[in-house]
Amino acid sequence: MKNLIVTGGAGFIGSNFVHYIVENHPEVHVTVLDKLTYAGNRANLAGLPEDRVELVVGDICDAPLVDKLVRKADAVVHYAAESHNDNSLIDPSPFIQTNIVGTYTLIQACRKYDVRFHHVSTDEVYGDLPLREDLPGHGEGAGEKFTPDSPYRPSSPYSSSKASSDLLVRAWVRSFGLKATISNCSNNYGPYQHIEKFIPRQITNILSGIRPKLYGSGKNVRDWIHTNDHSRAVWTILTKGKIGETYLIGADGEKDNKTVLEIILKLMGQSEDAYDHVKDRPGHDLRYAIDSTKLRTELGWQPEFTDFEKGLQHTIDWYQQHEDWWKAEKAEVEAKYAKNGQ
Repeated sequence: MKNLIVTGGAGFIGSNFVHYIVENHPEVHVTVLDKLTYAGNRANLAGLPEDRVELVVGDICDAPLVDKLVRKADAVVHYAAESHNDNSLIDPSPFIQTNIVGTYTLIQACRKYDVRFHHVSTDEVYGDLPLREDLPGHGEGAGEKFTPDSPYRPSSPYSSSKASSDLLVRAWVRSFGLKATISNCSNNYGPYQHIEKFIPRQITNILSGIRPKLYGSGKNVRDWIHTNDHSRAVWTILTKGKIGETYLIGADGEKDNKTVLEIILKLMGQSEDAYDHVKDRPGHDLRYAIDSTKLRTELGWQPEFTDFEKGLQHTIDWYQQHEDWWKAEKAEVEAKYAKNGQ
């Protein structure tokens, strides 16, 4: 794989993948295709060698542009997506356009030129699981996790648009012989994540002297994975995965939102109860949990960030050291949340 297209490569998870490729696979040239919406940022690619990373500013729904780029590629790794649940509840239309029509445009081009395609998706397509009170103990639903065979039960415009894109990829594999794999990953955290998201919002609130906010009771559980582990998993699937297969990526990082916020406060030298509860968001999924056995046993991947507190400290340090990356947007993001009572 000498020539790789990474869609959404100026966003959070995509840019971390580009950094991973540059640092670990010097033989690969990366073309980043990114629309540079609010979630995409040129600064996420700053310092990368220009002879190895090219940024093309464009829309994955632009069929002539996609055709021109894919024609020269060995593989496409598709991260580009509208991905913020709250935004999808306010205006679903960009999610339908980017996540469904954009994916269709890409797989049509990959089918035309017989190019390897990897589709990056989310565990949210599976809906949610029963809460387990005593993580990682044996409360209600404790043994239940998402697997590649779990039924799709999306609950928001965002997750339903991602489910739609997954099904398109599967259909193109079966109907047209598309050389594709899919990965559904749990919640990522780490450097370059937009400050509207849960973990960086809390960190930057504390750094800005703003009291953090917690939806509802904070009992909703997410299965956290450091984005560096996600990048290694995607490369493993791209190079070793079986065509037509779906692999779930997770690092056994189940934590409820209340616990995550209290750990952040503790690590940042604050009182662990120094936050306010705000109204819960509509359709807020209770619990996600990933069973990544298939990825680990068939392809040999293992997570490296297995200590969640260390991973969080690594992330806090990054936001402290890169205030110039997020500071200008902070007031606007918080004003948007305030408008919705959050």
